[in-house]
Amino acid sequence: MQRILMVGKPNTGKTLLFNQLTGMRQKVANYPGVTVEVKHGRCEDYNLVDLPGTYTLNGLSRDEEIAIKEITSAIADDNTALVVCLLDATRLERSLVLGLQVQQLAKEHNKAMIFALNFIDELRRIGEDIDTEALSNALGSQVLALSARSLDGLHEFKQAMLSVAASPESSVPTRTLKPHQKASARSRELASSYGIHTDIVLTNQNKMDRFMLNSVMGSIIFLAMMFVLFQSVFTLATPLMDGVENGIGELAVMVTSLFPDGILSDFLNDAIFGGFGSFLVFVPQIMVLTFVIGLLEDSGYLARAALVCHRPLSFFGLSGRSFIPYLSGHACAIPAIMAARTIESPRKRLITMMTIPLMSCSARLPVYALLVAVLIPRDGTFLGIFDLQGAAFFGLFFFGIVMALVVSQLLTRFLPPDLEESDMPFILELPSYRLPHWKPLFNRVLNSGIQFIRRAAPVIFMVSMGIWVLGYFPLGSTLQDSWLGQIGHWIEPVFAPMGLDWRYGVAILMSFLAREVFVGALGTLFGMGDAEDNVAGLAERIQADGLTVASGLGLVLFYVVALQCVATVAMLKGETGSKKIAWGLYVGYGVLAYSIAVLVNLIG
Repeated sequence: MQRILMVGKPNTGKTLLFNQLTGMRQKVANYPGVTVEVKHGRCEDYNLVDLPGTYTLNGLSRDEEIAIKEITSAIADDNTALVVCLLDATRLERSLVLGLQVQQLAKEHNKAMIFALNFIDELRRIGEDIDTEALSNALGSQVLALSARSLDGLHEFKQAMLSVAASPESSVPTRTLKPHQKASARSRELASSYGIHTDIVLTNQNKMDRFMLNSVMGSIIFLAMMFVLFQSVFTLATPLMDGVENGIGELAVMVTSLFPDGILSDFLNDAIFGGFGSFLVFVPQIMVLTFVIGLLEDSGYLARAALVCHRPLSFFGLSGRSFIPYLSGHACAIPAIMAARTIESPRKRLITMMTIPLMSCSARLPVYALLVAVLIPRDGTFLGIFDLQGAAFFGLFFFGIVMALVVSQLLTRFLPPDLEESDMPFILELPSYRLPHWKPLFNRVLNSGIQFIRRAAPVIFMVSMGIWVLGYFPLGSTLQDSWLGQIGHWIEPVFAPMGLDWRYGVAILMSFLAREVFVGALGTLFGMGDAEDNVAGLAERIQADGLTVASGLGLVLFYVVALQCVATVAMLKGETGSKKIAWGLYVGYGVLAYSIAVLVNLIG
């Protein structure tokens, strides 16, 4: 199958256009370095390829070198029918630098090429436009104006793209850079002749940036944004969580009433609805977290946040670019570790990857939600305004960030200085402020919930079923005398210094496969003894069981620090190329988490 390549610098809307043409749900974000993989999709009879974003074909960072290698090899491939280069209509000069270099490469390999001039709707909104016909003549390749967000000109672009791909011979570039002519100089000439004055676009952006990037107000706005982010994870998701919980409860009553009392009824009630069903309640929190982060990404604020964070992060041996992997780590550590590839310094990149597991990912949310509900009154408020449970959520996320910074400082001081240093000035493009792309955003939110269920459901189902079998047999025995009880009592001395009994010990051990297993395992353990009281909720049952504040606080802090994700360990091994580092972090964070929990319990 013939291929159509899509290339462009970050923030030209390349990924959004790719999604519109293929119907795929690839992540769209508004900050540099988000696209570090090659994506494939079907567009009519062609394989549409979304290549990694880069600013020029002269790579500076590891991420750009990878992107350049992919672009050059893909253009040289015999199966490539057409190259589509994205241009930003609001910042024509910057995007033309790469465009001219790619055009020259396409001509060398006798490949057809067209330009897609994106964000044309933003120009027309301020009464400006670009003469695409004149620009086409100057470039020697066809230029088509469109808006991937508002869909203006999208249909016409798609038809023209497919037409050129079917007959590529007539669209091979007729002219490129002259010998010894620099792409930056030629792009400046073209932008001056055919583009709009950048002052028109930058006026409003600069006004906002003077406020957003102010040393005092910028920091206050950043802290406020982060507080709202973590507060919303709890408060906005609460009504949805209540709805899911009530739905699962009603379904449990309806299904179990169809079966007589016995093993099957107990299995459905305790293992399926008590254990496996308990983690479904927390899916809305993960979706809310993804939604709020998506708003910050699409609006263009994340790049500003990285700039605001650069100076304080530098004190801990990190870069402003570390902020984006850190924030991504609050959704999932896997893509966050991959996002650290954009950090130029090998040393800072390694330190960032090693501390990302301390960010409170979505898998921790079920544990946080359960233990916060146990420890903090539901109707409590902070400063008479904010929900107290939401404020506690912010405190847990903040504690994880502080721990990451402390560990980063220690690694900076004690990490062997055998890494090649290639520090460069911190340079970051500030994208335009834009409204979110709502359809891709909602697709991403829905996909985050689906992916969480797909990833966690098989493990939680097997663990819940295993715990139920161990706790139910021998038949006629109490939970204390069951096989599970015997195992739990054997390991209880290990968790006694944390102020926890054998049930929590079993749940913690099970959760070393994946953190989210903890809630399902504990739900199964507490549901077996008195399943008919399950309507009261797992949190109320733990409260009634007498978990102390010190033990509960130590337990939740244990989960903030412990690295309980085999997939994250595998990713760390792949990115660092070292089993020693990956498993050393697994053991080290586990010991540190246990020590903190024991210390908190002793102080309490």
